Amino acid sequence: MATLIGLSIRVRLIRALPTRFKVTVEITPGSHSTEFAINKQLADKERVAAALENSTLIGVINQCISRPVIAA
Repeated sequence: MATLIGLSIRVRLIRALPTRFKVTVEITPGSHSTEFAINKQLADKERVAAALENSTLIGVINQCISRPVIAA
């Protein structure tokens, strides 16, 4: 779940910021039992690109970063 959250944050930042900005997303040290593996995945451009080519995963990410509809 932490990888999905990190990937969602990374995608949201990439979409929101101009291309001249470098985006780095990392798990805070000591906050997760597998922080090293997660940080390695989030830092690897090829792994991130492969994840974003997965239609199921990109659908989940889009749901994570979409804004909720507030009923009036």
